[in-house]
Amino acid sequence: MGARGAPSRRRQAGRRLRYLPTGSFPFLLLLLLLCIQLGGGQKKKENLLAEKVEQLMEWSSRRSIFRMNGDKFRKFIKAPPRNYSMIVMFTALQPQRQCSVCRQANEEYQILANSWRYSSAFCNKLFFSMVDYDEGTDVFQQLNMNSAPTFMHFPPKGRPKRADTFDLQRIGFAAEQLAKWIADRTDVHIRVFRPPNYSGTIALALLVSLVGGLLYLRRNNLEFIYNKTGWAMVSLCIVFAMTSGQMWNHIRGPPYAHKNPHNGQVSYIHGSSQAQFVAESHIILVLTFQ
Repeated sequence: MGARGAPSRRRQAGRRLRYLPTGSFPFLLLLLLLCIQLGGGQKKKENLLAEKVEQLMEWSSRRSIFRMNGDKFRKFIKAPPRNYSMIVMFTALQPQRQCSVCRQANEEYQILANSWRYSSAFCNKLFFSMVDYDEGTDVFQQLNMNSAPTFMHFPPKGRPKRADTFDLQRIGFAAEQLAKWIADRTDVHIRVFRPPNYSGTIALALLVSLVGGLLYLRRNNLEFIYNKTGWAMVSLCIVFAMTSGQMWNHIRGPPYAHKNPHNGQVSYIHGSSQAQFVAESHIILVLTFQ
């Protein structure tokens, strides 16, 4: 039975092959070619992504913040594939723009980028770049951007959302505030390292020396120390300083004023009730003493 059954099964398999529709072979061939093409396209994307990351890492090894024009912006930020986050500062640093706020924001941005570049957590998942208005006017026009400085986060996938634009007018541009915003958007935590600043120490030493010299010169008449009116005036000055807008400026670090890079118009009064410029505190101070 076993010997007679084997040829029978072979004849049945031959019949099934003979009756296979002839149109299936072109379809299978097309499907095979499509799979090969898709595999080649995926490999091409991987190679392109590797080249982009390698180029960005090379730029980062030279500078913590690399400048971009329109072509570089479209290639490394707008065009896929991309598996990294990009923080971009849109600014106007040329002297003819007279944007003092841009220079101040650039200093804080540089501190933040250096803190990331020289930290142990540095990797190829986050990069810092800059687009100057005079070098990338087409980028400003493409994004319908009419003010500077502006900080934006471009995620690895998809388009930037509203929260990917840093609220500079309300929060200020201190490096610590930028680091907190980046942590919210990318889950990358940057510890800000500021270069040593001895101006505060020198000022304190001069103040102590001045007070010590004054007490030494009047060592025979120190009754003014017990003057209640004098201490009351000093206390009021401290209270006014701590509750004034200047203390808010010190904490939030807002710009002194805002200059529109397109028409050159300078604004000294902020348009929102939840923020202010440093110039507003000075204007109020002058009006108070008039």
